[in-house]
Amino acid sequence: MYTAVEGSRVPIRMWADPTSVEDQAMRQLHNVANLPWVHGVAVMPDVHYGKGATVGSVIAMRDAVSPAAVGVDIGCGMSAVRTSLTAADLPDDLLKLRRRIESAVPVGFGLHKTPVNPAKVHGVGGWDAFWKSFGDLHPGVQDLHDRASRQIGSLGGGNHFIEVCLEQGGEDEGRVWLMLHSGSRNIGKELAERHMAVARKLPHNADLPDPDLAVFVAGTPEMQAYRRDLFWAQDYAARNRATMVALVKQALKDVVPQTTFDDAISCHHNYVAEETYDGVDLLVTRKGAIRAGSGDLGIIPGSMGTGSYIVRGLGNESSFQSASHGAGRRMSRNKAKKLYTAEDLAAQTAGVECRKDSGVVDEIPAAYKDIETVIKAQTDLVEVVAHLKQVVCVKG
Repeated sequence: MYTAVEGSRVPIRMWADPTSVEDQAMRQLHNVANLPWVHGVAVMPDVHYGKGATVGSVIAMRDAVSPAAVGVDIGCGMSAVRTSLTAADLPDDLLKLRRRIESAVPVGFGLHKTPVNPAKVHGVGGWDAFWKSFGDLHPGVQDLHDRASRQIGSLGGGNHFIEVCLEQGGEDEGRVWLMLHSGSRNIGKELAERHMAVARKLPHNADLPDPDLAVFVAGTPEMQAYRRDLFWAQDYAARNRATMVALVKQALKDVVPQTTFDDAISCHHNYVAEETYDGVDLLVTRKGAIRAGSGDLGIIPGSMGTGSYIVRGLGNESSFQSASHGAGRRMSRNKAKKLYTAEDLAAQTAGVECRKDSGVVDEIPAAYKDIETVIKAQTDLVEVVAHLKQVVCVKG
């Protein structure tokens, strides 16, 4: 159940312990809840400080949207696929499998030498119309078409990952899953930052407590332009994940040819949706939150050493039918780098075939909140379908 935090124009419904949330994040939440366009704010148990708006917040607005409440990685989210394999079917040498995935999917700032053939991405159509609409995007990104086309099917860095996981407990104990986390790559970031700069200069945003909370309002050309680019970037992110799923599935089949796959589960967790609550049509931004409508399947990952959950939404309208997007960071990347070493990372990722060098120490499990606690805090939002533990983790 949530705790209602008063003291703002609208109450803040929190599925996190308010006393455990850093002061910066609480100030952000109060700033958002005081905006005149806001209908309601829901806060997930993985909440933490972010640019403009907190990560792990759901903000419902009337006829307005704040780009910072979406985030710069527009459409970032998760995909997961259950396979026909069990743990016994995997090769003894998991390094070979990790290398095969890394050769199929560029990581970090990498991109494909040539665009991935869309024919490889079964069940996803409309590619010609999608790329044709690139010319309608913000003029400032028009020279990025080639890069964007070659980054479809690439992972990125930071907290983005590709994993091979094993189901824990139940009748499917040991079943192999594929899972990945990524978004709209550089093109989404470029679009988001350009529109944020436009919003900050609009007269109605002049007196905001935080310039990064600047909003677009309905009926304006600026809102129309942002919505066009936003929904395009959300589509890009979904296509990027679908392409990576196809590439990772093939990488696994290259190593274990008899593998077959269930349909993929996919969900955004940095996005905007048009939804209706309390009889009011709203623009709902989920920044570090997934939709958890009744029956919706979602994915809530932990860190690179702790495992993840497949969940089913319960349709709780108090949270605007939302749930957390992961464990959530409990410390900054800089702090993690100062506190921990590559040796600490190796110890905390024992049993996982993954990078264990200083370049990914900021992703050490100790830098994240406890995923089990996060799941227990939202039993009125989702029910657990499957608990997964990674055995291979690819990082940028």
